[in-house]
Amino acid sequence: MPQYLSPGVYVEEVQSGARPIEGVGTAVAAFVGFAEQGPFHQPTLVANWNQYVQNFGGFTDDAYLPHAVYGYFANGGGAAYVVRVGGAAPDAEPAAGEPVRLGGLRVAALPGTGAVSVEVADVDGENPPDDRFRLLVRQGDRVVETYDVSTRKNVKNYVVTQVSAQSKLITVAEQGNGALAKPDKQSVTLPAPSTSPATVDAQEYLGDPEARTGFGGLESIDEITMVAVPDLMSAYQRGMLDLEGVKTVQLAVIAHCEQMADRVAVLDTPPGLSAQKVRTWRQDEAGYDSRYAALYYPWVRVFDPANGRNTVVPPSGHVAGVWARNDVERGVHKAPANEVIRGAVDLDYLLSKSEQDLLNPVGVNCIRAFPGRGIRIWGARTLSSDPAWRYLNVRRLFNFLEESILIGTQWVVFEPNDDRLWSSIRRNIAAFLTEQWRQGALFGRTAAEAFYVKCDEDNNPQESIDLGQVVCEIGVAPVKPAEFVVFRLAQFSDSTSLVSE
Repeated sequence: MPQYLSPGVYVEEVQSGARPIEGVGTAVAAFVGFAEQGPFHQPTLVANWNQYVQNFGGFTDDAYLPHAVYGYFANGGGAAYVVRVGGAAPDAEPAAGEPVRLGGLRVAALPGTGAVSVEVADVDGENPPDDRFRLLVRQGDRVVETYDVSTRKNVKNYVVTQVSAQSKLITVAEQGNGALAKPDKQSVTLPAPSTSPATVDAQEYLGDPEARTGFGGLESIDEITMVAVPDLMSAYQRGMLDLEGVKTVQLAVIAHCEQMADRVAVLDTPPGLSAQKVRTWRQDEAGYDSRYAALYYPWVRVFDPANGRNTVVPPSGHVAGVWARNDVERGVHKAPANEVIRGAVDLDYLLSKSEQDLLNPVGVNCIRAFPGRGIRIWGARTLSSDPAWRYLNVRRLFNFLEESILIGTQWVVFEPNDDRLWSSIRRNIAAFLTEQWRQGALFGRTAAEAFYVKCDEDNNPQESIDLGQVVCEIGVAPVKPAEFVVFRLAQFSDSTSLVSE
């Protein structure tokens, strides 16, 4: 309480009892895969396709990651984190391109630079020293780096030392051990480094939480809600991983999502499988059982700008984009199914209803082509055998509610643990859940049927108070999708009526 020592009018700002809980974001994806350029192993935030191209390059023949990220943004995805794998060890430098001789120097392009040329020119001024020259580095027609350097090894601007320390595009080394001669005036184009991934193993995907690499690097990013690994299948196709390695990595991404408990893995099936083989693989080989993962089949056919024709890619990136679009347009409580996949021109395998009858019960979310209705996601299940967590929207709704309440009640910590605190907790959480019920996220004709919040002396006895604990019990009734819509029709006359459900 403030003290008033002299007459006057005073104004005080007083906290109200209401502390609104805001809903957290539900559509931030993480992608792990191969790229043309960019940093290895560290998660990098990209907000749109142009930012991805600037950081990691464009479409390439030997990577599914660009198609996944492009499909994510095309289908309505927002921000995404990208982890590039398939290079050297985290503490090793990636290899440069093939070196080109420039007098007594060997000049090479650094990884991820694209088309680079180097020109040797004279420095400004009259009668410059014989050891001085200018090195111009171009990308296309534009000069992006300029160095006034010397061939003398004992000076500050020695060409090898200065360029190696400052250039982001080229590396320079001596051709031999003798005296270095000034190169002639000329211009050379440097071969771009290979963008094909050198190799990859399961451990590179798993990464290290302390070094923040691979899946371990995603642990420190709280806002991620979905994780996809599209180039896992590229590694399988190239022989870098066998099916056992694929299973190891997919189990690792599932374990990551279960550990974090705020995100869901978007998994792809191996390429080129029929519906029956996918069922066999799902049941006998993979055998996943998790409420934090969803599996999609078949692969989708999209246009590939790298070679000018259509190509088949894993669906996980496009599916993640549909999840994001569904969250914005309808809400996380609505199942992300019966939604068109933008950019998909065809499917690798055209499923029939009888084939989906085999896959749906084992948790494989099918993608179907319907005449006049486009290519749509036609499944919304997790990989859980528990009926309570069968539906994907229920899992993601609970992730949303839990994270929102967790963040929105941080003010409770160190508050006096009494009836006033308990009633404030009940009031704030009930207000948040009431708003979710009004938006259609919870089942019930009234708010009382949709949820309850209990925080009182019954679940906060003196023993809990003495331990410094506040216990709040929350129950919600999630809305589940109408997966099977059945109409029962009967003939009727004057004495009977049409019955439908």
